[in-house]
Amino acid sequence: MAVILASIYILVFLIFGLVAFAIAQIRLFGIRVKDFWSFIEANQTLDKLYKFAKQYERMTPQEQVIYLSEAEKVFRAFDKIPDELWEEEYDKYRAVLSKYKDIKMLRWVSN
Repeated sequence: MAVILASIYILVFLIFGLVAFAIAQIRLFGIRVKDFWSFIEANQTLDKLYKFAKQYERMTPQEQVIYLSEAEKVFRAFDKIPDELWEEEYDKYRAVLSKYKDIKMLRWVSN
């Protein structure tokens, strides 16, 4: 019983240590933890926007507004993170940005 309890304590201590180490590494990059968490969420949104941009050539005005607002959230989150951390996602980012610019141009011309 004592061995099991000691193992649980060690595992809990190890988990807290790893979390503290991860937070320290994030702060060493000069990033706030909240900004890093926003980046992780934005990265998931970027994947969805990338797929959406590839599948749909024509969007309804409502879809365009949603796409634009979600893309702006992604761009804000990515701006707070050093480029070295997301250079693997650059192609997706560029494709989403290109679609964003196209939609902005179409909306500007139609107004």
